[in-house]
Amino acid sequence: MLAEPIDERLKALLWEKSTDIQAEIVDMDIMSDHVHLLIKCDSQYGIHKVIKQLMEYTSKVLRDEFKSIKSRLPSLWTNAYFVATVDTVQLDVIKKYIEEQKFR
Repeated sequence: MLAEPIDERLKALLWEKSTDIQAEIVDMDIMSDHVHLLIKCDSQYGIHKVIKQLMEYTSKVLRDEFKSIKSRLPSLWTNAYFVATVDTVQLDVIKKYIEEQKFR
């Protein structure tokens, strides 16, 4: 589903929106059916708010630009996502995991 050119457009939209909401994307990988994001954000703002805004924005734009998405799926994203906080030691492990997913 998230194949070219949709994946590249999604990447651009995520970078764009993350800048708008002052969240830093540390690493990202877009798979055919899901997305891995490593995000640094203000804990006062809240990661769940960041995720919600990223999902809403990308869904709206992609569904407007790629009619095939709109006709095939009632919604681009599910309500499910995984969030975890990481310390400096874990950060390298998570980055490595995301990078390795590109080759699977």
